[in-house]
Amino acid sequence: MLALALESSCDETAAAVVDGKGTILSSIVFSQLAQHRPYGGVVPEVAARAHLERIDELTAEALHTAKVTLPDLDVIASTCGPGLIGGLLVGVLYGRALAKGSGKPWYGINHLEGHALTARLTHKVAFPYLLLLVSGGHTQLVWVSGVGQYKRLGTTLDDAAGECFDKAAKLLGLGYPGGPALEKAAQGGNATAFELPTPMLGHKDCNFSFSGLKTAVRHKVVGLGTPTPEQVRDLAAATQSAIARTLADRTARALEQAPQRPTALVVAGGVAANSEVRARLTTLAQGKGLELIAPPLNLCGDNAAMIAWAALERWQTGIGPFDDGHPRPRWPLDAAPASA
Repeated sequence: MLALALESSCDETAAAVVDGKGTILSSIVFSQLAQHRPYGGVVPEVAARAHLERIDELTAEALHTAKVTLPDLDVIASTCGPGLIGGLLVGVLYGRALAKGSGKPWYGINHLEGHALTARLTHKVAFPYLLLLVSGGHTQLVWVSGVGQYKRLGTTLDDAAGECFDKAAKLLGLGYPGGPALEKAAQGGNATAFELPTPMLGHKDCNFSFSGLKTAVRHKVVGLGTPTPEQVRDLAAATQSAIARTLADRTARALEQAPQRPTALVVAGGVAANSEVRARLTTLAQGKGLELIAPPLNLCGDNAAMIAWAALERWQTGIGPFDDGHPRPRWPLDAAPASA
């Protein structure tokens, strides 16, 4: 079983080949950081153009690295949503064209499902498990009971945790991308030097909110005028600590409300690369007698290997191809009415 997958939902163009045993034969990622850094964030039109320029050569490189050709493949997949519509169109149309030309089935994969199933690619985690999906665009707690079987226990009511990292970094003048820059600055800081709110702490539900924390950081920066390097480090550490505490608290609530004991606590998404977030979740999991499963750092961010694996999981489970070919800027994992 071999799958070729394409990922183009935001600002990374990626192609990968994965086999049915979970061996990543190739995983090529082209980052667009240089193109977007002058703007301080992702520009959709620039992203779509960069995807279009790179996707053909990245696909060829992925096949070459894996030492396979199109006829060797069993399935071709593309991220079909959620994401930026221009980038999604590039990956969907290119993937469908490859599938049509080679006579292979095409799978349109939910980007969030790719993250949700990464733990099964890397650690062979058994169902059911509790997933904390945390990235620049999404912060959710999801009960994963099977392939295609997802139930949101909690979601963000406003901003995602990754967005909060990025906004705080921008306010502190730490550059782009903000999350890694803020974590680096926080390493030399005192997290107790500034008092910041821990949103939704202790609430009975499992939801998140980070808009108030972003506002609090902005007020601190404005009040300082021109922060000293020490103040920047301290405020970065305080912000990171507040986000990590919030994620751990909300996850603890979800574990209490889970329909049964999970096989593991899983964290996925770009923010899963943050060391303090991992440390707090590890402590939480150990206290509950569970193992924390986190992807290797190269699979935390957007990548095509997780999309290929999700397609293989669906193929091997007997779930037919999703083939209406319509990219979906919004595409929740379940039918719950809360924001995706």
